[in-house]
Amino acid sequence: MKAAITVKENYEFRRIYHKGRSAVSPYMVVYCLKNREGASRLGVTVSRKLGHAVVRNRVRRRLREIYRLNRDKMQPGWDVIVVGRSRGISGDYRKMNEAYLDCLRKLSLLREDEG
Repeated sequence: MKAAITVKENYEFRRIYHKGRSAVSPYMVVYCLKNREGASRLGVTVSRKLGHAVVRNRVRRRLREIYRLNRDKMQPGWDVIVVGRSRGISGDYRKMNEAYLDCLRKLSLLREDEG
């Protein structure tokens, strides 16, 4: 299993927040911005308002797994930030996956043969 390339630096997050586009669902907010690298990168953030570290880490793991399973359906060369929301704590995994794909559709990030 190949690990995802990640967005880690604060200035990169800020650049994507300010210059990128966003799509909202009850479970997450997805921000995206085209990059020059040709490979997509992922950044995941979860607010402390959601709960203690165990709860936040569970939400992060679910969001990373959703990204990993749908990476082949996405167009390459995009920086994607997924911000977890409170419904992601107890939300159904299948609904979260559909919400993620719906956000990608809104942002036109799915490949043409996918949707």
